[in-house]
Amino acid sequence: MALTNEEVLRYSRHLIMPEVGMKGQEKLKASSVLLIGAGGLGSPLGMYLAAAGVGRLGIVDFDVVDHSNLHRQVIHGTSSVGKPKVESAKARIAEINPNVQVTTYMEPVNRENILGILKDYDLVIDGTDNFPTRYLVNDAAVMLGKANIYGSIFRFDGQVTVFDPKRGGPCYRCLYPEPPPPGMVPSCAEGGVLGVLPGTVGLLQATEAVKLIMGEGKPLIGRLLLFNALDMKFRELKIRRDPACPMCGDHPTIKELIDYEQFCGMGRGHEEAEASAGAEIDAQTLKEWMDAKKKFVLVDVREPNEWEIAHIEGAKLIPLGQIAGRVNELDSADEIVLQCHHGSRSARAQAALAKFGFKKTYNLMGGIDAWATEVEPGMPRY
Repeated sequence: MALTNEEVLRYSRHLIMPEVGMKGQEKLKASSVLLIGAGGLGSPLGMYLAAAGVGRLGIVDFDVVDHSNLHRQVIHGTSSVGKPKVESAKARIAEINPNVQVTTYMEPVNRENILGILKDYDLVIDGTDNFPTRYLVNDAAVMLGKANIYGSIFRFDGQVTVFDPKRGGPCYRCLYPEPPPPGMVPSCAEGGVLGVLPGTVGLLQATEAVKLIMGEGKPLIGRLLLFNALDMKFRELKIRRDPACPMCGDHPTIKELIDYEQFCGMGRGHEEAEASAGAEIDAQTLKEWMDAKKKFVLVDVREPNEWEIAHIEGAKLIPLGQIAGRVNELDSADEIVLQCHHGSRSARAQAALAKFGFKKTYNLMGGIDAWATEVEPGMPRY
């Protein structure tokens, strides 16, 4: 695909590099990349791949921009709050490089649609934050013979690699054959993430994409790059294709896309908590209990730094990880309301207390965020 005079000027600093040149830039213009996610990782990916001259970008995301996204999802601005992320990202990319064609998919990827979406792209970049989607993207990429550039972030730590069995490398299942138990690995919404971290990790992913498209350099196939922002250290681990891998091994047993929510056990923990530990309570009902001076104990299972942001007056702070060790501070004869940020950690605390014989427990639906929205609107939200 020949470059126009405007493109020659735009990419001139690329063109004078012998490793890129006209040939490499034309490869970028002819390429297509699918981004799964327009959040923390998708933001630098979308902006820098567009600036680099990738001809077509597909962006998959069904979320809308929220104020809590803005400290790290730099493709979006304050004026985009409430708008679909795919539309916000598309508008920003058009400002960066109007030569890039952007196709948006405001829908969650699943086993019914991912193969149809991915088949028209040269490679896929995984910028998701949940295990079912990571396994789904991996399996679809292997089935279609596409390279999958993987990245993950949490607090101060990031990981990057390239899964590409077609080039002899491993796939995601070779590195993580089984998903962790539900709730074992906290999300960024629960544990937080340093705002600049996804910028670093996303740019590493974008660099790998450009290298793969141009066919230059040594990609991270078979190498997992670990980054610790707090210590400013990189480490590299070798990862190998597993001959027994059910997806990319010598005798693969997975022939079609599966139910990834079920495979990862998503939802099971909450269902078990409901079945074994008690009922739920909404914010309005909790307020009515307080106004009526009903006798109960409100236990906040968030972390101390979250407590400092906002807490419900009268609550007792016992972080989720300390529940088992501090169960003697609670009386099983009392009615206990458990509360966290949005309700997931308190559901796990509810299940933990059930094992100690606590039967009169309630999980605050929506957590303190629901309380701030419905009962105490002046309370800070995060």
